[in-house]
Amino acid sequence: MDDVFRTITITSKAIYTEKRSKFIAYAIPVQSVDEVKNKIEKLRKEYYDARHVCWAYILGPDRVEFRANDDGEPSGTAGKPILGQINSNELTNILIAVVRYFGGIKLGTSGLIVAYREAAAAAISEADIVEKTVDCRLSFGFEYPFMNDVMKIVKDLEPSILEQTYDMDCLMTLEIRKAKFEELRGRLEKVESLRFIE
Repeated sequence: MDDVFRTITITSKAIYTEKRSKFIAYAIPVQSVDEVKNKIEKLRKEYYDARHVCWAYILGPDRVEFRANDDGEPSGTAGKPILGQINSNELTNILIAVVRYFGGIKLGTSGLIVAYREAAAAAISEADIVEKTVDCRLSFGFEYPFMNDVMKIVKDLEPSILEQTYDMDCLMTLEIRKAKFEELRGRLEKVESLRFIE
């Protein structure tokens, strides 16, 4: 189904060491670019004495919003390998940040690429990966005598009922996975007196 995506639910952490350099990797669930900025800022404060905080993120169920940052490491040696791990695990709504403490021995570009890739992979392997559906919401009103018609559709298609008020005029907000959305809307359209609320 194209209305399913993979993400993580809670922050995970892993530590990778290479030639005395220490890489502390975090896989963090995020929903927006602002949230990404806040999390990176928090890590910079917490690890104020670290040489680099490199990161990458992907957002959205279609996975088209992404960015990678080397934070002063040679171009392409940190952010890209981190992003590569997010991609190879087909994850989204995730930020992976890797804090590096320099151990005194230079790793070279290929060594850095491997270290950042392995640190990111370790953080992902510690994470709890879940599948979620892309859900759509629908709000509508209808007259009370048509309650049974509406409830039959709800029973058949099993959307989540987010809100409902029953009066002479009833209001309801439903949430359903994207794949079933058009069917739900189509069936509700046939209910007498029903009107959608944008």
